Amino acid sequence: MTLTTHEALTVTLGSSGITAEDVLAVARHDAKVTISQEALDTVAKVRAHIDGLAHSETPAYGVSTGFGALANRHIPNELRTQLQKSLIRSHAAGMGPAVEREVIRGIMFLRAKTLASGRTGVRPVVLVTFVKLLNAGITPVVKEFGSLGCSGDLAPLSHCALVLMGEGEATGPDGELYGVEGRPAVAELLAQHGIEPVVLAEKEGLALVNGTEGMLGMLLMAIADLRNLMTTADITAALSVEALLGTDQVFLPELHAALRPHPGQAASADNMLKVLSNSPIVASHREGDSRVQDAYSLRCAPQVAGAVRDTVTHAELVATRELAAAIDNPVVLPDGRVSSNGNFHGAPVAYVLDFLAIAVADLSSIAERRTDRMLDPARSHGLPAFLADDPGVDSGLMIAQYTQAGLVSDNKRLAVPASVDSIPSSAMQEDHVSMGWHAARKLRKAVENLRRVLAVELVTSARAIDIRTKLSDGELTPGPAGAAVLEVLRAVVDGPGTDRFLSPELEAADRLVGSGAVREAAESAVGILA
Repeated sequence: MTLTTHEALTVTLGSSGITAEDVLAVARHDAKVTISQEALDTVAKVRAHIDGLAHSETPAYGVSTGFGALANRHIPNELRTQLQKSLIRSHAAGMGPAVEREVIRGIMFLRAKTLASGRTGVRPVVLVTFVKLLNAGITPVVKEFGSLGCSGDLAPLSHCALVLMGEGEATGPDGELYGVEGRPAVAELLAQHGIEPVVLAEKEGLALVNGTEGMLGMLLMAIADLRNLMTTADITAALSVEALLGTDQVFLPELHAALRPHPGQAASADNMLKVLSNSPIVASHREGDSRVQDAYSLRCAPQVAGAVRDTVTHAELVATRELAAAIDNPVVLPDGRVSSNGNFHGAPVAYVLDFLAIAVADLSSIAERRTDRMLDPARSHGLPAFLADDPGVDSGLMIAQYTQAGLVSDNKRLAVPASVDSIPSSAMQEDHVSMGWHAARKLRKAVENLRRVLAVELVTSARAIDIRTKLSDGELTPGPAGAAVLEVLRAVVDGPGTDRFLSPELEAADRLVGSGAVREAAESAVGILA
């Protein structure tokens, strides 16, 4: 699900649906969005049916009635425009810090996809204007708290819909903030880009807010990030094996696919074997080494990392299904019925978001154990304490491991499932909720923490290998993949030496890991890694 090319930064909303790559292109790379004529025609046709229901004497939920616990009230025609405005204004009740721009763009694009399906009953102008906001680079301000992951991501989507109405808060393409005290109104921002605010008609308020777009968008981004980090974790683990004079024989294919056929485990073992191929360090102790086996954090690295891979694969399956969904309540069925339903419940997405947070915490934990082993002279097989230049005078990477341990501890707390913590709302009408939004928010932080944990392992293993090479007068060198990784790292992080300001070096390594450069360097030496 990673976005591999950015050449065609235009995506089209149509009958064929969209891909995860489309979402990433719009959310992270500001791809332009177009709407097929077929989609516009379908939206117009379904809207004509909604208009008929709106003028019928028979009440239709969300069309001529109130919402949620207030659904028993029939709303007369003259109050329905006010009903839509009231719905969006009241539901835009988020609080806390602003959500990241890429998340908001993902939310908007995914909701536009659902509007384009023709199952929501909005007018074409609503879809077209929503897309115009995206293409203009106008980003609603969405707050951290407000969604319970049921009845959709109500508050986040309502903050987006409020900007469609020319209200609320938003940033322009230059990052300037509108709609707050002392700044121009959002309507002025829209006017600058030739966008007319939408006056919502029957059904359109609900159609804009009843979906799982927030949690789904963050799931898709997490999967994309983890695809890079999982491979990087195999690379840093392999470098740690070199640094600790470990064996590569436990990664042989006959010990994995044939004996324990988990595909992720086999993929990680193969990655590590490739990274360690032709390593003089590994070859140097194949004979005459008194050790029978390596510690679990080395020997079992493919089993842990592989389980993470398989978890991501399962999450990707769920995300693909959700991406194909058209979620609204009520929804317009192909035969014209407008039916109330519970498809907005975020449980399917919330579960895998929590599952991923557990996997990420464990991958972080095993990486930290390898780092600690390299810094301990009792377990590092000849390396100086804390990889310091002059232990006692210098502290080396002692506190880098503290930082890593703090990140790992944070990930353990973030692994506590949000989806088991339902809390009732809406006068007990919405008495069981998914908390999927919160599961997604904590997963984003956990993935960031994992990236930093791997950066610390990278810095540590690289320094350990450099010291190993120096102590052997240049005989014990890493394999081609390790050498390539060390080369890109040394462009931004200096090698061993006396103590220096460490934080900038760790931050530089973090950026390197996040960019995919570590993976690219290893692949330049040994070919494509899984």
